[in-house]
Amino acid sequence: MFKKIIAITLAFFAAAAFASVDINKANLAELEGVKGVGTVTAGKIMEERKKGSFKDWADVQQRMHGIKDARATKLSNNGLTVNGEAYKSTGDAPKASGKGSKKAAFQAADKASDAKASKKKAVAQ
Repeated sequence: MFKKIIAITLAFFAAAAFASVDINKANLAELEGVKGVGTVTAGKIMEERKKGSFKDWADVQQRMHGIKDARATKLSNNGLTVNGEAYKSTGDAPKASGKGSKKAAFQAADKASDAKASKKKAVAQ
């Protein structure tokens, strides 16, 4: 019997952890419970809500410094919603990062330099 009570309690907490949290309805503790929303961000959300409810994710991104496409996607995947709606990406391709992108940028610059040099050479002849 004791094991069943523990199992039911754990199941309840697991379900609560994955439940969606609406940015306009949640209290401070519920906002902090969303992975990726810390104490500072939750406080800023509460301050912005005093000015008026968030209309949609675009409104959140406009009013909340630091919440852009990537972070909005993560927060939405972790259960944060705006008026019950999950974040839908704008469809912009993610920017390349890391060593590979630097290498590609240098290669593109080298090709452009080579093209300019070839053009100058052709004009000079």
